[in-house]
Amino acid sequence: MKKYNVFLLSLAFLFSSCEDFLTVVPETSLSSATFFQTEADFIQAVNAAYAPLRPYYNDRAWLLGELHSDNLYYGRNILFGATENHQNLADFAVPISGGTTPNVHVLNAWRNLYLTIARTNQVLDRIDAVNFNADSKNNVRGQALFLRAFSYFHLSRYFGKVPLHLKPVATRDQSALPLSEESEVFAQIIADLTEAVPLLPQKSQQLPGRVTQGSARTLLGDVYIYLKRWAEAEQVLAPVISSGEYMLMPSYEMAFSESVNNKNNAESVFEVQFKEGPEGLQGNFMYQFMPRPISIVELAPIMGTINPQELGGEGPAVPTPDLIAAYEDGDLREEVSIGYIFLSASFRDDKVYPYIKKFQSNHVQHNNHGMNWPVYRYAEVLLLMAEAQNEQGKSGEAVSLLNLVRQRAGLGASTATGQAGVREAIFKERRVELAFENKRWFDIMRTDRIQEIIVPYGQRIIANPLDYYYPPVPGAIPPSNAFTVLDKFYPYPSLEADLTPHF
Repeated sequence: MKKYNVFLLSLAFLFSSCEDFLTVVPETSLSSATFFQTEADFIQAVNAAYAPLRPYYNDRAWLLGELHSDNLYYGRNILFGATENHQNLADFAVPISGGTTPNVHVLNAWRNLYLTIARTNQVLDRIDAVNFNADSKNNVRGQALFLRAFSYFHLSRYFGKVPLHLKPVATRDQSALPLSEESEVFAQIIADLTEAVPLLPQKSQQLPGRVTQGSARTLLGDVYIYLKRWAEAEQVLAPVISSGEYMLMPSYEMAFSESVNNKNNAESVFEVQFKEGPEGLQGNFMYQFMPRPISIVELAPIMGTINPQELGGEGPAVPTPDLIAAYEDGDLREEVSIGYIFLSASFRDDKVYPYIKKFQSNHVQHNNHGMNWPVYRYAEVLLLMAEAQNEQGKSGEAVSLLNLVRQRAGLGASTATGQAGVREAIFKERRVELAFENKRWFDIMRTDRIQEIIVPYGQRIIANPLDYYYPPVPGAIPPSNAFTVLDKFYPYPSLEADLTPHF
């Protein structure tokens, strides 16, 4: 984990926060030797551990979890040329040499997640040596344990074996650990979350934006389902449902942070906090998602800004025809999730493109919005519980939970029967309910359906590129290596491999 993270350890504690929002502000006069002295210091330090989740969700997670699936594809603009780091993810053509890749998105996802781990390790290593309010200390410890487990869960699903750092790295020699087996990493994830659950307050007792007991239980349930430990998943998720802390919002559209007042709403189990404005806490993922080129006139109605600007380049996040076809007739989620835009400068004969509408929210300044990113919603808790119950032969109970999600979407009760039928119904429901929330690739890989789903998906693109937003011009076809790298895990980032002998 390398030189980059060793350097970042010196920054892990240089932050402070406001009371109601996870704001981090560097204070260059601080050091680890003098900082961890008071309750306020530890609160500021754990807040700093959330900060890398903003660039991770804004710039990386959707590329590795949605573009690298059959939900999104890459919209070409022949006047611009390829953006290979994006394109390779969409085309399942991530370059590999000696088990590593130069893909910058793989590298930066690794670094964002290990930065959170480095910061949580600083907190956990020092918190027992300082006396302060027991409830506050438990809360801080629980948040740090959750964030460390969360980061390792993502790393393990991306890479399989990863270095397992549980202590602050003080020297270069300590930074390059051997790769730990998946079983060891998951044992630590489970241990961290099992410890965190009783330490964390319920959502109604926690400051907005911080993780809660419900967050920790949901993550632990997700981990158990990934490991196919169904009974344990059901046991840990049941209190989330019975707690009375969460509910489905009355409409699907209301589940997302369209306004400041709607952030961390009743459906939110955990979401990454963004804030519109000049403090550097904003997101711009809505702009990254848009197909291109877009004129000012075409973009302005979508964003509602006072200074709209045209978007050139290429749009790497165009919803696929496959996803659009996955919505049943009458499914209210389709219109909320997917919009359509006419791009007058497109080279395509049909200049109408779908775009991700789900996170749309009017804001003031171009490229600066404050929509939060939903990591876990109560709808997913219901679907996770349904999956856990169905895999234990409780298909009737599973369908009841599945139908709660479908009813909110304006759909009738599921007609699925039998364990296999209900399993497939839940899998399909997750696709449309959680579209663009970085779940699709993980669902495909954890259910061992890469060959079944991605191979024919790639064949459709290669056979009919015009259906997948290629312009009708010579040479505008998928590259020769498209859909040739179908591994379950990503290769390790090559720049990190330069700093360790263990890759």
